[in-house]
Amino acid sequence: MKQVEFTILGQSYQLRCPEGGESRLQSAVATVDREMSAIRDAGKVKARERIAVLAALNLAYQLASRPEPAPARAPAAAAGDDDGALDALIRRVDGALGSDGQLL
Repeated sequence: MKQVEFTILGQSYQLRCPEGGESRLQSAVATVDREMSAIRDAGKVKARERIAVLAALNLAYQLASRPEPAPARAPAAAAGDDDGALDALIRRVDGALGSDGQLL
């Protein structure tokens, strides 16, 4: 782990990050600093802790508002053979469950 120093709203912080993760950390720091600065510069909130909470909520909301990526699909044995693949999977699960029908 590498120790990295960064500044948010003029305050210095030290954080450990994995080797090779410095650029992602710097990007995250820039995003948090930009969000907190915008809240502070709007002039309605003065307390650093309150600014941090509002910035965290704004960023979390933005993250939650992103469209979810489509789930990865396993390739079917042959084009149009989804029913056959599903049947095979069901047979495998039935076999794994055994006669009592319960995994545990």
